[in-house]
Amino acid sequence: MTQTVELPLWLFLLIVIFAMVTLASHFLFPSVRWFFRRRLERAVARLNKRLQRPIQPFKLARRHDMIQRLIYDPQVGQAVQRHAREEGIPEAVAFEQARRYAREIVPSFSAFAYFSFAIRLARLISNTFYDVRLSYQDEAAIDGIDPEATVVFVMNHRSNMDYVLVTYLAARHSALSYAVGEWARVWPLSRLIQAMGAYFIRRKSGSELYRQVLSCYVRHSTEAGVTQAMFPEGGLSLTGALGRPKLGLLKYILDGTSPNGRDVVFVPVALNYDRVLEDTILTRAALGSERRFRARIGVVTRWIIKQVWQRLIGRYKRFGVASVRYGAPLSLKEFRSQHRDDAMTDLARELMQRIGRAIPLVPAAAACLVLRENGSMPEDSVQSRIQAMMNQNGDQTTQDSEAIESALNQLVERKILRRQGETLSLSGQRVDLLDYYAASAQKKKQSESNAPAENVSAGAGS
Repeated sequence: MTQTVELPLWLFLLIVIFAMVTLASHFLFPSVRWFFRRRLERAVARLNKRLQRPIQPFKLARRHDMIQRLIYDPQVGQAVQRHAREEGIPEAVAFEQARRYAREIVPSFSAFAYFSFAIRLARLISNTFYDVRLSYQDEAAIDGIDPEATVVFVMNHRSNMDYVLVTYLAARHSALSYAVGEWARVWPLSRLIQAMGAYFIRRKSGSELYRQVLSCYVRHSTEAGVTQAMFPEGGLSLTGALGRPKLGLLKYILDGTSPNGRDVVFVPVALNYDRVLEDTILTRAALGSERRFRARIGVVTRWIIKQVWQRLIGRYKRFGVASVRYGAPLSLKEFRSQHRDDAMTDLARELMQRIGRAIPLVPAAAACLVLRENGSMPEDSVQSRIQAMMNQNGDQTTQDSEAIESALNQLVERKILRRQGETLSLSGQRVDLLDYYAASAQKKKQSESNAPAENVSAGAGS
C-alpha cells in the first residue's frame, strides 16, 4: 500500500484532469449554479414587485425540465402512439420525433436578457425610428383585469417592428411570450429570441404529432398564467388592411381552458405606422400568388448603413408616427357564457372587430386616403382634413401639426404624392404604396368584419 508506483507523465496528467472534472461536476458546478440561481430568484422577486403581472414560475422553469414535462404529457403520449401506428414505425422512433419538436418549440427564457437587454434595445430602436404614441380605449378596464387571469395580447400585424414596439410598450405589464415563425430560426437570432421567451412554430405543418406537441405547450402556458402575445392574422398584412383571423393558436388556447379554471382575458392591441419599413417588399409580394418576401441580406445591410451614416452626419429623419392603442379587453369566461355554439369562430370574429375599431389613425395613412378620394387639394386643406379625422378618431395630440407636416413631406419625398406650390396631388408613380397606406385608414366594412375565419393549424408572424 505504501510502495511507490511509477506512471508515465501523460497518464498522470490524464488522471489529474479526470479528477478535476469529477470534482467540478459533483461539487463545484452545482454550488455555482445554486449560487447564481439564488441571485436570479431574488432579482426576479424584486422585478415582480414593479410589474403589473409578475413573471410566472412556469416561464422561469429550466428548459430541460419543460421539455421533459411536455413529452411525458398524456396528450403527447397518445399522439405518439397514433403517429407510430399510422406511420408504421416503432413508438421509440415516434417518441424521439416528439422530443425534437419539443426542443424546437420550448424557449429558454432569461429574465436578465429580457429586461436588461431586450427592453433597452427595443426602446432604443422604437424611439430612434419613430415618434411612438400609446393610447387606450378603456385604460381602467385594462388596469382592472383579474390578476389571476391569463392575459393574451392579440394584435394586427403591420411590420416586424410590431414585436419590438409592443415588447417595449408592454414592459411595465409583464414579459411577453410570442409565437414566432420560421423566419426567426436563424442562428444567432434564434438563441436571442428563445432567451426572450418566444417559441417557434411552423406556420403550416402537416404533422399531427407536431400540432399536438405545440397544442400541449400552449395549454401548459395558458394554465400557468403566462402572458402571451399573438397575431391572429398569422402573417404580415400585404395590403395594409386587416386580414382574416387564423384559428390555430386561438384553438389551442381555448382547448387548454376549462369553465372552472383560470380565466383568459384577450387584450386587443392595434398598431399603425406612418411608414412601414417593409412596405415595398409587402406590396410586391401582394402581386404574386404566394407569400414570398425577397429581402436580400445585401439590401438590408446597405439600408442599415445608410441610416447610420445619415445619423452620423446629422441628416437623419425618423419615419414619422408609430401609434399603438389598447382596445377593450374580452373575458373568455364571459364570452363563453353568451356563445354556446361555435365559440371559437365567434371569438375570432369579435377579436378582429375590436382590433379594427381600435386601429389608430396616423397622418400618412390619412393623407393617402384624403387625396385618393378627393384628388388635388390645397395643402392647408389637406392638413385640416387630416387633423379633423384624427380628432374624430381620438388620436389628437399637441404635436399633430408637426407630425402631419412631416408625414406629408415624407410622402412627397417617396413620390407617393406630388407638391406643386401650395397644392398636393397624387404622383401616379407609387399607386401600390398609396393604396397600401390608405387601406389602413379605412374603417372595415361590416361585411368584411363578419367574413369567416380561416381554419389553419397555426399562425405566426412572417
